[in-house]
Amino acid sequence: MKALILSGGHGTRLRPLTYSQQKQLIPVANKPVLFYAIEDVINAGIHEVGIIVGPNSEQVKKTVLSREWDADIEFIYQGEPKGLAHAILVAGEFLGDDNFVMYLGDNILREGIAEHLEYFKKGNFDASILLQEVPNPRQFGVAELSKDGKTIKRLVEKPEIPPSNLALVGIYFFKPVIHEAVADIKPSWRNELEITDAIQWLIDHGYKVGWTKVTGWWKDTGKPEDILDANRLILDDIRTDIKIMTKARIHGRAVIGEDTEIDGNTVIKGPVVIGKNCRIKNSYIGPYTSIGDNVVIENTEIEDSIILEGSEIRNAGRIVESLIGRGVKIINGTSHPFGRKLVIGDNSKLIL
Repeated sequence: MKALILSGGHGTRLRPLTYSQQKQLIPVANKPVLFYAIEDVINAGIHEVGIIVGPNSEQVKKTVLSREWDADIEFIYQGEPKGLAHAILVAGEFLGDDNFVMYLGDNILREGIAEHLEYFKKGNFDASILLQEVPNPRQFGVAELSKDGKTIKRLVEKPEIPPSNLALVGIYFFKPVIHEAVADIKPSWRNELEITDAIQWLIDHGYKVGWTKVTGWWKDTGKPEDILDANRLILDDIRTDIKIMTKARIHGRAVIGEDTEIDGNTVIKGPVVIGKNCRIKNSYIGPYTSIGDNVVIENTEIEDSIILEGSEIRNAGRIVESLIGRGVKIINGTSHPFGRKLVIGDNSKLIL
């Protein structure tokens, strides 16, 4: 069994952050989103991993190789993203004749894939997909089931009139017959080779396609609000781990990294994650906040936000539901207590 994890694309819905970094590398609870996918497949017992890369390939390689993994990892260059089925075509040499899971690298699945993989194996399916009920099925690929709910009749990509509210989660299990399917389908109106069309090809040609339902939460972190929501969900599960001595008032669960300094005039309300070598003074860090390494915060209130590494925030009033890139400077000389909601790209400077 192999894993094919997708970490390409342009991430247009996450601009301006994705002008300077790959969307799958944006951290959630101080860990790149892509790492959750890699950890998940390894925990499921898969140790041969191919990662599809695109425009920021060197950035993805450097980040992934910055730590050791219990897996052999190969990087596969896709170039222009031409659909999920196209990624399988590009990865044909790596995949060979092995079964594999295809995992979109901007997805986080709380329960992991282990049980879904076991279902795929035991059922001897040619493909198996993960489904979850959603309130907005028109934004997803959607499955229509048979009357008894046991089999999939058809799949539709972003339908105007959805046949159900069961959306395809970005995780798929395949036998090698999928290579025949992706080679035979034609590009969609988006000029992409759609994975839904490839799976539909399997159904139409009599192959056995199974499905499992996601019981825990699943997040596709394609937009700023999705990243913040995933951050909340993951922080809900953290346990306290404080590696420093501080006189700050800490209420609730907090993870605080080494060499971070927090003064006695600061209040922290968990759940929060604060990285290494940060300096926090006379501030309030509220629930569901993740702060990366080497961040400076002074005279500021921050809540329900993600602050990436190397940023400096001084006298910025109250910041909520914000996603702030790497190396950002936010400075207000007057320290008026205004509230702000921000999405700021890397290395920006705001003088308020």
